[in-house]
Formats: sequence, C-alpha cells, structure tokens
Amino acid sequence: MADIDKGLPNTRTKIDIPSEEEMAEEVSVQEEDIEKGPVEVIPEEDGGVTLDFEPGSINVPGTESHFDNLADILPDDILDPIGNEMVQNYMDYKSSRKEWESAYTTGLDLLGFKYENRTEPFQGASGATHPVLAEAVTQFQAQAYKELLPSDGPVRTQVIGIKNPQTEQQSQRVKDYMNYLIMDTMSEYESEFDSMLFHLPLAGSTFKKVYYDVPLGRVVSKFVPADELIVPYTATSLDDAEAVIHTVKISENELRKQQVGGFYRDVELSPPGTESNGELQKKERELEGTKKTGKNEPVYTLLECHVNVDLEGFEDVGADGEPTGIKLPYIVTVEEGSREVLSIRRNYAPDDTKKNKIQYFVH
Repeated sequence: MADIDKGLPNTRTKIDIPSEEEMAEEVSVQEEDIEKGPVEVIPEEDGGVTLDFEPGSINVPGTESHFDNLADILPDDILDPIGNEMVQNYMDYKSSRKEWESAYTTGLDLLGFKYENRTEPFQGASGATHPVLAEAVTQFQAQAYKELLPSDGPVRTQVIGIKNPQTEQQSQRVKDYMNYLIMDTMSEYESEFDSMLFHLPLAGSTFKKVYYDVPLGRVVSKFVPADELIVPYTATSLDDAEAVIHTVKISENELRKQQVGGFYRDVELSPPGTESNGELQKKERELEGTKKTGKNEPVYTLLECHVNVDLEGFEDVGADGEPTGIKLPYIVTVEEGSREVLSIRRNYAPDDTKKNKIQYFVH
C-alpha cells in the first residue's frame, strides 16, 4: 500500500487590517466622491431610466424652462433648414416693397435739407428745394408732440364700471405711477418718441418696440424705423402677420458678449462684414450731415424673426396626445451672413392655454 501524505498545505497568510484612522479616511473620500453633485433619475417610456448628472443644465427636451433658448438642445439638421428659411423669407419680404423704398428715398430728397451744386440742365443751376414739405413735417411733429406727450405725462385713466372714492383713488395712483415710469424712469422715451414723430409723416408708418431690458432692469421703449421692420406683403396688421422681422445691427464684441453670457448660442460664425447701407440709409445719413469714415467697424446683421413655427420636438399636442400640426409663436434669431440660428424662444406666456403670441411692437 502506498503512503499518502495527508498533511495540510501551509495556510498561514498575512492579512493587513487597516487601522480605524485609515478606515475613517477612506469612508470620507468615498463620501466626497458621492457628494460631487446630485444625480437625477429620469424614467423612460420603455421602462428604462436616464441618469442626468447635471440636472440643472438644458440637455433633454422637456427639462428646459419656458423661455430658455431651445436652439441649445436642437440638432443642426433641424436648425439649418430653419435658418435658411428665415433668411429667404426676409429677402422675399424686403424685395416686395422696393417701390415703397424708392418713393421714400425720393421724398427725403424733396425735404431740401441738403444744398446741391447742380450741373444739369447747365452748370451752376439752382439746387434749392422749396421747404414746403419740410415745413409740413416739422409742424406735424410739433403739434403731435404737444398733444401726445404733454408735460404731465401721456397716460390717462378711466374707471370702467361703478365709480366710488376707492376706485377713483386707485385710478389716480395708476396714472401717477405710469407717468412717472415713462417721464422719469424711462430716460430714452422722450427722445425716441420725438424721433418717431419726425419720421412718421415721411415714411407713413413707424413702430415702437416695448420690452423688458434685463441689464437695465426695467421696461424700455425704442423707436424702430419702418425700413428696419419687415413684414409679408399680405400682412394687414402686426397682430395677424405671419412673420415680423426686426433687423438688428450689432458689433462683433457685443455679439460675443451675449454668446458668452448664454443669451445666444455659442457657435462659430462667418467673419462680420462692414455695415452696408442701402439707398434709403445713405439718404438718411446725408440729411443728418454724417458719413462713414475710412475705417468701417465690422458689424453683424441679426434677423429677429417673430414667427409661427411647427418646431420638431416641441409640437403642439392635442387632447389625444397627438401633434395637431398647429404652428406656435416663437422668436427665432438668425445671423444673416452665415444663416446660423442663434436662439429660438417661445413667444407666448407659460399659462396661456391659447398660446397667443406676445406682441412687442406698436404700430
């Protein structure tokens, strides 16, 4: 019989047991790793979940705030066609009013604010223009200013319904506050209003843009010349217009500030061009007695389009949960040269079930 060695193998193994101090330090490090930030668990329809390690950021449709920039979360294959469509519509709308621009330019010539040394029909012919049109414009401006912007303010109030001392006092408080806001707080209101009254009899239409300015922390009212606001040829009013496009000139540095600040999408744009004025803008500069210098500052042209869009991923949904195909109001801002979409924001109130557009322009 063979001898079988039944001895046990060497089971002596050295085990390093950490001290209490080392264990406490390790637990502290693990807690620090866990506390780096909150993790939000988003349930999916198929039963799975999505872990959002930055729940405050805008990265998933449906998690953004109402007035956030939706262009930050939409892919390029959706944004690029929108940018091309906005620029093409702008060019079509602008070309449809060439006759008006030509008549407006001719009317500015007839003001007679600039003396011309003519060579036709002969050298030294008189270049004087009768000031009847200029007189009519300035008289209209003066009379309208006096009536529409009196010294105590333009706001008047009226009590609708039963009048009593309480409602009368409330009406007076509203009147006093609104006049104080316009005449004292809104420092630009008077000068912008005066400039608007001068352009109104010449252009036939002028506009005011009223909005809340975040950097200033108050409401502002800016004059918008008719040549800077583009609407479709078929529009009868700003309320029923399918699109209202405001052209905004902005410097390269100012645009970069707004991109870094998060107001516009931070994307690479084509180099800015120098401000190219059309015949109408050139004529206005001549009447002002100003002209460009040799060094032209580069500027971008932004198209702020107040339009109705059926935006993919944010469609209007009916009671059955299916898309209705109804276009909703948005403000789409596009850089004209590169056709890049810088921002897309909802243009209706969060609690408005009818989703009517917010009107920023006054005609």
